[in-house]
Amino acid sequence: MDQIRILLADDHDLFREGLAGIIAAQPDMLVVGEASDGLEAIVKARELEPDLILMDIQMPGCDGLEATREIKKELPEVTVVMLTVRDEDEKLFAALKNGAQGYLLKNIRSHEMLEMLRGALRGEAAISPALAGRVLEEFRRLSRLAPLESGGEILPLTQREQEVLGLVATGASDKEIADDLFISLNTVKSHVRNILAKLEVNSRREAARLAKRRGLV
Repeated sequence: MDQIRILLADDHDLFREGLAGIIAAQPDMLVVGEASDGLEAIVKARELEPDLILMDIQMPGCDGLEATREIKKELPEVTVVMLTVRDEDEKLFAALKNGAQGYLLKNIRSHEMLEMLRGALRGEAAISPALAGRVLEEFRRLSRLAPLESGGEILPLTQREQEVLGLVATGASDKEIADDLFISLNTVKSHVRNILAKLEVNSRREAARLAKRRGLV
């Protein structure tokens, strides 16, 4: 039986070593490489062409989301599963948008993770039931939105992104949005970047105009 060739990408050496030990104990799995940041993950993926990449989201420099987008663009047959400590809707949807086949939290039990990784290679979504429920709810919310003029689809916005978009549509600045929602300026900028990407526009003005036309605010 051919072994599943796995690349591990995580900036914490001890955690990565622990994962490697768990995977090495599986007769059908083999760790073929390790990376400590997103850029290294991209390089190793090109060199090794693994079957599966277990990718951390929060890494220095190029993060796991950006690395996943680049890897799936160049190597669409590689399966990527995100592994993270953060339970955030915007990260979850960004990961799926970028081509990830799953999104697992680091508090998962090892046997559950291994079974989900095997399932991901069979085309199943490696997402915990709680997170899967949120994905379904987001798509239900999306289905209630006014249809796009173009007849196309829109990527789902999280509740917080909808709030930020609503304020953007009023012409509020990043600082005004941060003050109004009691969040940091960096968080606002991150939300705005995600909104522009999901709406496929290049500016706040375009986002506001599109949101009003499509009934998003």
